Amino acid sequence: MEDIQFWISIIATIAFAVTGVLAIADRGVDLFGVLVLGVITAIGGGTIRDIILGVPSFWSQAPLYVWLALAASMATFIAESFFTQPQIYRSMLYLDGLGAALFGIQGAFKAWQLDFGLPVAPVILGVVTAIGGGLLRDVLAGRKTLLMSHELYAIPVTLGCCLYILALNFLPEYRLESAVLCMLAIFGLRAAAIHWNLSVPKAFITKTR
Repeated sequence: MEDIQFWISIIATIAFAVTGVLAIADRGVDLFGVLVLGVITAIGGGTIRDIILGVPSFWSQAPLYVWLALAASMATFIAESFFTQPQIYRSMLYLDGLGAALFGIQGAFKAWQLDFGLPVAPVILGVVTAIGGGLLRDVLAGRKTLLMSHELYAIPVTLGCCLYILALNFLPEYRLESAVLCMLAIFGLRAAAIHWNLSVPKAFITKTR
């Protein structure tokens, strides 16, 4: 299972960097900006989580993730026309969704292991791990953030992390099985949103004179 998680993490890091760069392609960012924003998208969420937890950043102990994010960002900058092909881009979105599922559950479990702010904080940090990098990218690039775009992304991660924390609390002996099922649930909801172009309903706003 650890080997599977490792390879999913590798693939997801690459997908995060690629989709992160493509998201700001219309901003006219130069190569240096692309590398910075690509890396921030890929590892930003986990970095925020580790800072909050007061532990060494995960990439300081495994620099491979930084190098992969840099390589993927560079490749996207050079071969943007390839990655923007509909089939390739759609595949990257699915891999991005798989990564969000894995990183969300990993983030929640890391906080749970450290007994940090139980039971709410693990859910929050799971969501931060999954979407924090994208939020940082959007703020730095001056574009509408993920939370303001009505994209069905953060909600599946939140629901999956909530279910996982409940399972850890009431069914700790099924930790591994619960992690797999919650990851599949997150990815299933995200994949459905991509396939059917689902989005979060907009709030009703009453305008006053």
